Order: sequence, then C-alpha cells, then structure tokens
Amino acid sequence: MKTIDPRHYDIILAPVVTEKATFASEHNKVLFKVAAKATKPQIKEAIEKLFDVKVKSVNTLVRKGKTKVFRGHFGSQSDSKRAIVTLEEGHRIDVTTGL
Repeated sequence: MKTIDPRHYDIILAPVVTEKATFASEHNKVLFKVAAKATKPQIKEAIEKLFDVKVKSVNTLVRKGKTKVFRGHFGSQSDSKRAIVTLEEGHRIDVTTGL
C-alpha cells in the first residue's frame, strides 16, 4: 500500500474547471489552484504522488484579485496561484472524479 504525504494536499488546493482549462486538457495539460508559497518542484512531486502520473513540466502564474462592487460596497478578491501541469504522453488526470 502506498502512503501519501498529507502535505501534498496542502500544496494542491483544487482543480480549475473552466472553458480554457478544458481546451488545455486536449493538449495533455491540467490546471490546478495551488498554495501561494508552493514551488514548481513541490507541485510536480505532489501531482505525481497524488494522481500516480508522470509530469513533464509545471508552469505557474499568480492571478491577481479583481476589485468588485456589491451593493455599493467595494471589495477585492484575493490573489490566487495556479499551476499548468503538462503530463507525459499516455498519462491522464480526470479532474471531474475528484481525489
């Protein structure tokens, strides 16, 4: 039985399910929302251990939070870090099933 380090769940927060992410999945790429302090090697290790796949590369980006107005009150969304994970050929992650 393989053991999964619980810290991997702190790095990978949630899959990103958008139109753009769906189009990226056709090119063997999966998008995840990750912890703000997570590094590319940590993200790669967490994805490989949690989903039992081989990762080719990891690209990260920080999506800046937008300013919104709701009923006359200003508020801002928080920044979020995302990872675009490219998988090796023959490996797949189905984000609709969950962990």
